[in-house]
Amino acid sequence: MDSIGLPELLAVTAIMASLGGLIVLPYWKVFSKAGFPGALGLLMLIPLANIVAMFYLAFAAWPVHRELADAKRSKPAM
Repeated sequence: MDSIGLPELLAVTAIMASLGGLIVLPYWKVFSKAGFPGALGLLMLIPLANIVAMFYLAFAAWPVHRELADAKRSKPAM
């Protein structure tokens, strides 16, 4: 059996990169919509860091919720 060549290596690398993009893109949007930096979605590619990031996202106070609460407090009463 021959060893893997450059074309095969490039094909595998391209497939893995596209799969990484399919994983990162939705999380990038979720983090952005929650008010966190979207780049935190890159943590989904790192084992164990992805689990910690999901727990942080689930249990942390979202910046967007804090901004909404501040806006409600500063709104004058009618």
